[in-house]
Amino acid sequence: MIGESLPLDQPMKEQVLRSLHEIIEEAEAMRQSLFEEDCCILSRLETLKKHIVRVQTMAASFYLHSYLSAYTPHYVDLSLAAKHLAERRHGALIIIERNDSVDHLLHHGIPIGAKVSHTLLETIFYPGNPLHDGGTLIRYDEIISAGNILPLAQHVTSGKKLGTRHRAAIGLTEQSDALVIVVSEETGTISFAINGQLYALRS
Repeated sequence: MIGESLPLDQPMKEQVLRSLHEIIEEAEAMRQSLFEEDCCILSRLETLKKHIVRVQTMAASFYLHSYLSAYTPHYVDLSLAAKHLAERRHGALIIIERNDSVDHLLHHGIPIGAKVSHTLLETIFYPGNPLHDGGTLIRYDEIISAGNILPLAQHVTSGKKLGTRHRAAIGLTEQSDALVIVVSEETGTISFAINGQLYALRS
């Protein structure tokens, strides 16, 4: 279980079970194909990977909503902003403060003091905007500041090279219970970090 221990609700549990059943069926078909002459399991491995990514994405979306629901009423705005930014390949780093204050962990932010909206978030992260390279801090229903510098993770063991935004998201969540949404400008991938771990939401 990632982050806190949260149970899946019944509809999500049923979706995950269906996806796991598909994974088991595909793995069994792949095992059987190994007994055939001239077998090649590469295409089946790709199919299996797609099933696994789908169930991971479903679970990550559910947990993200669960982790945020008590701390901001703007889950839809955050989701829309991330989606639109990803489609345009505009990088973003959105910090949602939870129980722990993160003020002492952020540096050089510019005060905003505006209500959360996906339009404003998309504007902040528009390339060329002076604030687009830093992190934007959200406290409940307000955008507190933008252009914040976050502490970077010192040791990343994911097995792949991570950019500055992703290392900053991990670094901040190693030192607080904040949740950080990251949009990669290189790939358009949406991820979130919590408790020093990074989870992909959408490729």
